[in-house]
Amino acid sequence: MILPALFFYLFAGACIASAFMVIAARNPVHSVLYLIFAFVNAAGLFVLMGAEFLAMILIVVYVGAVAVLFLFVVMMLDVDFAELRQGVLQYLPFGALIGVVMLAELLLVVGAWVIGPGVPRAITAPIPADITNTEALGRVLYTKYIYYFQAAGLVLLVAMVGAIVLTLRHKAGVKRQNIGDQVARTRDTAIEVVKVRPGQGL
Repeated sequence: MILPALFFYLFAGACIASAFMVIAARNPVHSVLYLIFAFVNAAGLFVLMGAEFLAMILIVVYVGAVAVLFLFVVMMLDVDFAELRQGVLQYLPFGALIGVVMLAELLLVVGAWVIGPGVPRAITAPIPADITNTEALGRVLYTKYIYYFQAAGLVLLVAMVGAIVLTLRHKAGVKRQNIGDQVARTRDTAIEVVKVRPGQGL
């Protein structure tokens, strides 16, 4: 029992420290690296809880895609962060006010939070011994919550299409494919016979 507790405090402490360094680091590249480190420690906590599927998703999706994408964007874009930091102090009182309001709301929510009587029984519902954690999660996700799952997929699809439409820019003078013209072309439009006089080029 001592070894899991030691690993829990190790992962939790490293996760909290790296999360603090995400907002405290001056270099944005270092912030993204600390964010990746926080995700890895959070995945370790999921493994300790027996949720290996969530740990794998956290590593594959967030670390392998989102955080690495942030890292490449920050490294490839030549952003003058010193210029962005100018004038930050004038917004400090307003930001501090928003922080105090959010802290008060969190304290009110946590202080008034009461666990329902049926929640512990639902959480401790035994998983059949002949299936894995991933299969049990899939059965619940694709049976009881299938409509919510499909709705979330549609929302993400609309967001992806919207982002593509908003960022798509057509450059002038660039030849693009026209499917209608390609399908409707004939021999006369596809081939041009040119008579070349001897000793002269096209």
